[in-house]
Amino acid sequence: MSRLRNRAALAGTALLAVALLTVSPVTEPAEAAPAVYEPTWASVDQHPASPEWFQDAKFGIYWHWGAFATPEYGTEWYPRTMYLNGSNENNHHKSVYGDPSAWPYHNFIDGARDRAGNWVQFAPKLKSQGGAFDPGEWAQLVADSGARFAGPVAEHHDGFSMWDSQVNEWNSVDKGPKLDLVRLFADAIRAKNLKFLVTLHHLYNFTGYYDQVPSQPTTTLKKLYGQLGSAAEQQLWYDKLKEVIDKYQPDMIWQDGGLYLVEESKRLNFLAYYYNQANAWGKEVVVAYKDGFNTNGEVFDYERGGPADIRNPYWLTDDAVSNPSWSYTNGISYYSSAALVHALIDRVSKNGNMLLNISPRAEGSIPQTQKDLLNAIGTYLRRNGESIYSTRAWTTYGEGPTKMGGGSFVEPRAGTAQDIRYTRSKDNTVLYATVLGWPGSTLNLASLAGGRMDLSNLSRAELIGNTAGTYINLPTRTQDATGLHIGLPSQPYSALAYVVKLTFNGPMKPPAVTSGPWRNVNAGKCLDVANVSQANGAQVQLWDCIAGQVNQQWTLTPAQELRVYGNKCLDASNQGTANGTQVVIWDCNGGANQKWTLNADGSITGVQSGRCLDANAAGTANGTRAILWTCHGGNNQKWTRT
Repeated sequence: MSRLRNRAALAGTALLAVALLTVSPVTEPAEAAPAVYEPTWASVDQHPASPEWFQDAKFGIYWHWGAFATPEYGTEWYPRTMYLNGSNENNHHKSVYGDPSAWPYHNFIDGARDRAGNWVQFAPKLKSQGGAFDPGEWAQLVADSGARFAGPVAEHHDGFSMWDSQVNEWNSVDKGPKLDLVRLFADAIRAKNLKFLVTLHHLYNFTGYYDQVPSQPTTTLKKLYGQLGSAAEQQLWYDKLKEVIDKYQPDMIWQDGGLYLVEESKRLNFLAYYYNQANAWGKEVVVAYKDGFNTNGEVFDYERGGPADIRNPYWLTDDAVSNPSWSYTNGISYYSSAALVHALIDRVSKNGNMLLNISPRAEGSIPQTQKDLLNAIGTYLRRNGESIYSTRAWTTYGEGPTKMGGGSFVEPRAGTAQDIRYTRSKDNTVLYATVLGWPGSTLNLASLAGGRMDLSNLSRAELIGNTAGTYINLPTRTQDATGLHIGLPSQPYSALAYVVKLTFNGPMKPPAVTSGPWRNVNAGKCLDVANVSQANGAQVQLWDCIAGQVNQQWTLTPAQELRVYGNKCLDASNQGTANGTQVVIWDCNGGANQKWTLNADGSITGVQSGRCLDANAAGTANGTRAILWTCHGGNNQKWTRT
């Protein structure tokens, strides 16, 4: 895993890719893929980024395990930090193994004795040969966790390939364990009818990871330490990918950040080659990225995070059971099972998948605490899987006090009994409301309030029972202006979250079109078009509410527009997404900057920007400008119908 905290420039570049946030749940268009892809953006952009199997799968597992994990100290960046004079890893290395100049990183691969005389080498043995490593057991644990796709880190930044490579002599067949680890994992994962994933982090091997390693004396050592020179290294980057594609036919390839440092022609050659091979295999494949590609043909990945609201197109996060290390270290700490399950629920509600990393021991065992965490996730999914798998995001992700996501590097956190997350069936006839704690005798769903949700064809409400496929009928329910209120029985079982299933006769009906003024909670004044103007670009502001005033009459349409004067829409000026962007009126054109989401807390969020409609500087005077600003829960960002 490339820790972008150590590469601020890469993090900044990656964040540029997440500027466009949307909230309407849209499935990728079912367009026919090209018979042959060419290495051009025009061609590879036609690749369906997130096939249906991926959108249905929701949850995957992978693992940081390799030669870099052998010392079980610091983080997975040990091969780099052991060379940083004065670092904890450097001091540890000198104490346990010796000075890196005399005991270099490749000793962990080739094998050598430490200062105490112990033989040290990344050489896990199969259980069948008396060792601790059993890929079948790993695959069973993954299947029991409820994951639908899984696979290994095929190569990390250290340059050690975990497969039978002909382009890199530093591989797990020629050295170390003398096993084709990627093949073993591919066979074990596919035996459980799961999709097979590989992740490759090898770009950073030659773009800074080993910049403190002295110049090496031989070509083979230069290859391990990323010292072959740019042209040769970039070709090797491509050759390794091609080799993995040809040998293992992965369903998904995930790559770490910094890909913009690779020549564009090689990036395009990789995409075209993989997509053409997938066509030949008859497979739909996924490429995930942080930078260097785009969301036309590939899936954007947030590292350890996710958006604050629903994001379109479909997205992915990679997270871990522990922080900060992705590989096993002595004294490793873990997130709670509630935090991980609630993070999964939240991410699915926002139109995303979660890829969760585990950290096996160097000899090939998985610590019991990690097994317990995966089993807790599996227990939840076995009971409530219908609210996760094969679902789609609803018009709003949820409600409640606990905010999750908002970018990369936002840690998982447990929600409360006041937090709700929504998903829906693909045919739009079932809405699932997942409560992140037992709410008591009544469940209040603010997003289903009268005037916001037409419940005339709601046929039944049920609580998913303790056993999958069983339900507890919830006949007592009322709807008013504050929400849908559902009576609950005494708490029937203990769980990390509870799911209420709302089943409709036919598709759910869109919220009714509503018209009228919007009053700012802080100012007590109405959203108003300045000077009763109907010109494009006319200022939107606060003004005293005047009954029947035409420039204060806003209509919320099913297309998420706020219309005034019939054919003018509330518009984020110049498609702006930054704090302070002026809000104006403009001819309605269907643009994302003219779409708005009404949230349960009374805020109104711009679909394109993800920011809230805000009374500038919490102003209360007539003429206060309406702008976009980061949502913070203040009353100057809350609006009520009058």
